[in-house]
Amino acid sequence: MSQEDNYETVVGRATSDIASFDSGEKGFVGKFHHALHTTPALVPLIVLVAAIAIFGAALGSRFFSPFALTLILQQVQIVGIVAAAQSLVILTAGIDLSVGAIAVISSVVMGQFSFRYGIPPSVAIVCGLAFGTAIGALNGWLVARMKLPPFIVTLGMWQIVLAANFLYSANETIRSQDIAEQAPLLQLMGAKFNIGGAVFTFGVVFMVLLVLVLAYVLKHTAWGRHVYAVGDDAEAAELSGVNVTRTLISVYALAGLICAFAGWALIGRIGSVSPTSGQLLNIESITAVVIGGISLFGGRGSILGTFFGALIVGVFTLGLRLAGADAQWTFLLIGVLIIAAVAVDQWIRKVAA
Repeated sequence: MSQEDNYETVVGRATSDIASFDSGEKGFVGKFHHALHTTPALVPLIVLVAAIAIFGAALGSRFFSPFALTLILQQVQIVGIVAAAQSLVILTAGIDLSVGAIAVISSVVMGQFSFRYGIPPSVAIVCGLAFGTAIGALNGWLVARMKLPPFIVTLGMWQIVLAANFLYSANETIRSQDIAEQAPLLQLMGAKFNIGGAVFTFGVVFMVLLVLVLAYVLKHTAWGRHVYAVGDDAEAAELSGVNVTRTLISVYALAGLICAFAGWALIGRIGSVSPTSGQLLNIESITAVVIGGISLFGGRGSILGTFFGALIVGVFTLGLRLAGADAQWTFLLIGVLIIAAVAVDQWIRKVAA
């Protein structure tokens, strides 16, 4: 064997050994990274299953009863709906701090139109939905056309809508009894029905259907792909033929519509129309989105992950309450989950890069 042949043989063996070593070292970890990158909802799903298992083992039938498990769904229905709207915006690398205010003022419009002006409840509901959509579209126009930062736009809109809400309603609450007697349609989302000991509401059904529809639209339609493309790199999306302006406006308008539906569900949940309700919905929705694995940098995540994130908060809240723990433990654990979720997202992005 010549010296040249011997050199090629040695180099070939070394290369083979290195490749084999990398494959062995990165086999499981690499597959896990790939799974997390391609299936963003996997992490929150694992956390959700683990939380249910832990609380179920500790509390037994008190936690695993059909009533207790469906109670979690009832408790997170409003946050889940608003978080779905927040997810769409964050997928475009934006953020909407006005979601809670839009939901509340939409509910106030529905109630005031019915009781102050005598408009039929069905028409009042449509007016409330249109009002929420219009506010969302205005947010989108300011972000897409005026090129203003989403954080600043929605922060300002949150203040404006919040003030308008109190001024328009004169800070008056429409009582549950009055609604039940004169406009029961406003409380439709809170209507309950029983299936095998499990108690559901129409608001819960709407939340689940909304998540399934948005999951399909984002994954299987051109509009959904455009949303991800804009969030990943708006300039590259524009060069690829995506109408970024139209996509952003449509996302914010749809988010406003979904928040208006949340306002309708809020009436059903609390029974009354109160301008002071839902004050923390913006923070709670962002919490569900972050825990659900949607990247705050945009372009990556799943609406199912947001749904799981909302359920995680509900499981921790109910589980700790049944265990007799101080409510502050819920905030502590949720805070830890938020930081952990962002850390995992950064880790996945580095690996994917």
